[in-house]
Amino acid sequence: MIADYFSLAFKGITRRRMRSWLTLIGIFIGITAVVSLITLSQAMQDAVTGQFSKLGTNRIMISPGGKSFGPTAGSITNAKFFDKDVDTVRDVRGVDEVIGPLIRTATVEFRNEKKAIMAFSYPTETSFIRTLEKQGFLDIEDGRLFKPTDKYVVILSYSNAYDTFEKDIKAGDKVKISDYDFEVIGIRKKTGTFQDMAMGIPLSTGREIFDEKEEVSSIFAIVKDGFDTGVVADNIKKELGKERNVDEGEEDFTVNNPQNLMETFTSITDAIKAVLIGIAAISIIVGGIGITNTMYTSVAERTREIGIMKATGARNSSILTLFLIESGLLGLIGGVLGLLAGYGISLVASYAAMQAAGIEVNAALSFTMIIGSLLFSFTIGAVSGITPARAAAKLQPVEALRK
Repeated sequence: MIADYFSLAFKGITRRRMRSWLTLIGIFIGITAVVSLITLSQAMQDAVTGQFSKLGTNRIMISPGGKSFGPTAGSITNAKFFDKDVDTVRDVRGVDEVIGPLIRTATVEFRNEKKAIMAFSYPTETSFIRTLEKQGFLDIEDGRLFKPTDKYVVILSYSNAYDTFEKDIKAGDKVKISDYDFEVIGIRKKTGTFQDMAMGIPLSTGREIFDEKEEVSSIFAIVKDGFDTGVVADNIKKELGKERNVDEGEEDFTVNNPQNLMETFTSITDAIKAVLIGIAAISIIVGGIGITNTMYTSVAERTREIGIMKATGARNSSILTLFLIESGLLGLIGGVLGLLAGYGISLVASYAAMQAAGIEVNAALSFTMIIGSLLFSFTIGAVSGITPARAAAKLQPVEALRK
């Protein structure tokens, strides 16, 4: 019996092919939007989570600049860090190691081709380099690490060496950085993080070519094992505020740990996702109204058919079930097409995001998403057809056969 219901419902839809396609457009657009938005946002969230996991949960980033809420309320953008700020962070209880790089964009020339590349300048003491290597900042694929006596040498990222210039750069090649001659001593492995965008040079060399004596661009603190990263971050904020003589709440710097950053990112993406899904839901409602209208028209066109069915023994419940399945199938077909289109859009968008940001973004449809979308679209269709189906079921056989 169920198979017969679906067979009759499907025949009813195919007889009104053009009207059926126009009817399911609303469901199609709504499901497409919902699937693509949820799939893409989840993929982006997973990608960012992966980035934070690669960076490690025991690292704290302190950036110059903050937000003031006092009499001079507003964003603080001209703040700077210096070596003394690095020393203050290093003395905070629970801090294992501190990295205070000087970060500048430099012009790199290789075989008469010039490119702008971000340069990280940091100390080259053996103990410090070992810390960087242990934390995954210096995973060398070709060449060697820095030595304390190194001066005009550079370690390029995988992207710098193999993707930026027309010709690949190898360890031992010569390049010009801000018109200074440098030797490439190493190429880092591909990490899939922001590190793929930057090259490394000795801090003393960076201070010379960028003419910066004591400034550092940011501070990265590595927390000792057994210490809570959040507590250490709060202590850093307190001690650095004292050293820089700023009141609490008016800091000219920002202290972030991976957990806080992840929570902030998640809350933002969830809010955006909720708004966009709400907009997409309007399309689904419009689609439901379209199904209702189409089913009323179908009942009017098939009044005589309904009369014959009733005259030959069909019960009201059978007529009701037939029209509910037909309206549900309209929603289901729109849902299937929307599911495929939404997944296709998320794949294209994730690929574009991966190319633009340089991080791996994998859009994937979960089993829950597939089943949920199909059940939801079928339910919307069936619910939209309840009123027309009841109208069809209430028709009297004699009256129906007269029409």
